[in-house]
Amino acid sequence: MRRPFGLKLVIAVVVLLSAPHLAGQNASTFFRTNCYSCHTIGGGRVTGPDLKGVLDRKDRAWLTNFIRNPKAVIDSGDSYALELMKEARNVIMPTVPGLDAAMAIALLDLIEEEGRLEESNFMGLQLSDTPISDEDVFRGQLIFTGRSRLLNRGPACISCHSVSNTGLLGGGRIGPDLTRVYERLGGRKALATWLLSPSSATMGSVFRDQPLAQNEIPLIAAFLEFHAKNSLEQPAATGATYFLLLGFCGVSFGLGAIAFTWRRRISRSLKSSTIER
Repeated sequence: MRRPFGLKLVIAVVVLLSAPHLAGQNASTFFRTNCYSCHTIGGGRVTGPDLKGVLDRKDRAWLTNFIRNPKAVIDSGDSYALELMKEARNVIMPTVPGLDAAMAIALLDLIEEEGRLEESNFMGLQLSDTPISDEDVFRGQLIFTGRSRLLNRGPACISCHSVSNTGLLGGGRIGPDLTRVYERLGGRKALATWLLSPSSATMGSVFRDQPLAQNEIPLIAAFLEFHAKNSLEQPAATGATYFLLLGFCGVSFGLGAIAFTWRRRISRSLKSSTIER
């Protein structure tokens, strides 16, 4: 099915606005925008490995080549790259268009410098591994649904996403269903790190200037963890399904209102005829 021209134009504008502008971007900004959602420096493994000490594990030439085009290195059969992919549950690190050798080297310098610090600026959130509480789940749902306004005034999660078996009417056609995102990303820490610095084109552009507050992230993660562990094995209703249901209800209500109005008119007409007789 061909997309309408207007939709193509909107998509093109969103991509242009959200794409990372490499020119003029320093290594720290680039790392936070493109790498931080999957990697920490000194904070432990998330989706990808902790990068502290990575220069002790592989030389700069190999790392520069891998950073610029991970898939090509994996496809070459490189044993270390294949091991990294296996540890990441077969998630392949994306290739960032336009990432040149100079930026790759700058990133390695940043990783090396941050790795020397007692506490890196890219350690990620340090979350407790204790079981989540009912209060955390409830507060997370309030934030997810927008009933509690985000501190930095960003849009509520439900504006674009749905979670099945919650009765929540979310924007499932805009963003993916998040019922299983806790499992897809590999647990609480990886989910929280993604929320701290989302690297997807849409979320990155939306939350760049209105990021989630660090005390909001564990609560949203708790809500999503709870539903991943307790949801039934059934797909969430899509946005289209919701619109069809709402449309059906609207039509039914409209027809009912019309029938009620006409019944009253007929009843009045009959009474009027009886009186005249």
